[in-house]
Amino acid sequence: MGIDQFLKASALANPEKIAFFFENESITYGQLDQEVNNLAQGLIDNGLKANDKVAVILGNCSAFVKIYFAIMRAGGAIVPLNLLYKEEEIKYILKDADIQFLVIHQNNLTDLEKLLKEFPALKAIVIGGTKEKNIIPYEELLNNQSAPVNIPIDGNNIAACLYTSGTSGKPKGALLTHGNLMFLTETCRERMGIGKDDSGLCFIPLAHIFSLLVNMLIPVYLGATFTILPQFIPQLVLNEISKKKITYFAAVPAMYGALLSLLSQDPSFDISSLKLCVSGGSPLPIEITKIFNEKYGIPIIEGSGPTEAVACLGLPEANKPGTVGLPFRGVEVKIIDENEETLPPGEVGEFCVRGPSVMQGYLNLPEVNAVALKGGWFHTGDLAKIDEDGYVSIIGRKKDMILVGGFNVYPAEVEQCLCQHPKVLEAAVIGIPDKDRGEIPKAFIVLKPGMDAEPKEFILYCRKLLANYKCPREVVIVEKLPKNEMGKIDKKLL
Repeated sequence: MGIDQFLKASALANPEKIAFFFENESITYGQLDQEVNNLAQGLIDNGLKANDKVAVILGNCSAFVKIYFAIMRAGGAIVPLNLLYKEEEIKYILKDADIQFLVIHQNNLTDLEKLLKEFPALKAIVIGGTKEKNIIPYEELLNNQSAPVNIPIDGNNIAACLYTSGTSGKPKGALLTHGNLMFLTETCRERMGIGKDDSGLCFIPLAHIFSLLVNMLIPVYLGATFTILPQFIPQLVLNEISKKKITYFAAVPAMYGALLSLLSQDPSFDISSLKLCVSGGSPLPIEITKIFNEKYGIPIIEGSGPTEAVACLGLPEANKPGTVGLPFRGVEVKIIDENEETLPPGEVGEFCVRGPSVMQGYLNLPEVNAVALKGGWFHTGDLAKIDEDGYVSIIGRKKDMILVGGFNVYPAEVEQCLCQHPKVLEAAVIGIPDKDRGEIPKAFIVLKPGMDAEPKEFILYCRKLLANYKCPREVVIVEKLPKNEMGKIDKKLL
């Protein structure tokens, strides 16, 4: 059984219920199921075979949802690509994944012409396009009425190849099966405690596993309704929450800070319908969790696990701020030292995961897989600790750790400290070379609107709360921090 069974079941149970809203479009589960049939049959008629990979370069839109489920129904595997990728990055993935089909918007036709010259066997499905050699109009497939498509799908079939950006070298394609995604959908839904009458809001990119799970797969599994926004705009998000009576959404920490900033400036926004928020991507400042919970009565639960192995999610009724909750049922986690020895509760080491959420491996990288999946455990590269109750706290990335005169400094700890300062909206900490200590912490700070401060104020503030070696030696106040397509701070650009 494949992930597409979620849509088939919801369409059968509630064909007239609205599946999602996008801009001026609303579509019922019955309509969505039929359009997915049309697209799936169109893919098959144009040569898609079982296990073929389909690259998708789309932002958040109705077409993404439809083509995603069509690829699943036709027996293919989706390869969602970052909208920010440049031509050379796209070409690398097309070759590495042996892409047969590319779904793209007509606004990107300039890039497409170059790609089709270099990949003459590639077939492009173009939204708003016209039929030409190797170009298939999306609308032609969408509107071509088809009988139900029933391709046998096994839980071990690859459903997605998700490219992760490495800190060095080329991106790696993480292979996730239908079984992986079905397990994560059902388990995350159970942990969140939401049902078919809840209403979700999606504004982080659906191409990312975090958004795909929480914002699309879970509501389709439930037969619930969700609203898609093209991008994160705080005012638009708060307006939609009020207008659509949204009960939950998922976001990254920087977005929560921006929403709180706007709410403090304009308290007239009605967010009383919200029951739950989910945070992921990086540690959430405890101060943000506290404000949402105490001022608005809204719990924020944090999740953790990279694309390759989503592992944990908080529990609304038993949340521990500052942690990412407990491991999912059936998922094992451990903390190891440099010698692969398991560490006791409270000690920091590398976070490792084993179980049904773990990817099958990286595409075409057997040597990398041998290391990353050693002993059946996925080595995440995250530094973490587990407390006596089993709750997991993510400290940061191994590669981000700063070594100050032989002492380990975890940027997330310093960032949490800085974000407690009443003038700080966002903070990012990196290590810079130092001839005496090897490295020292350097902080970049965004002030809250209307605030003014001198850098030294934050250095002194940290010295009251942290050991001196952990404190930033240099602070730079900036208007904004560089972020990637998910809204996460991109420290490579600092």
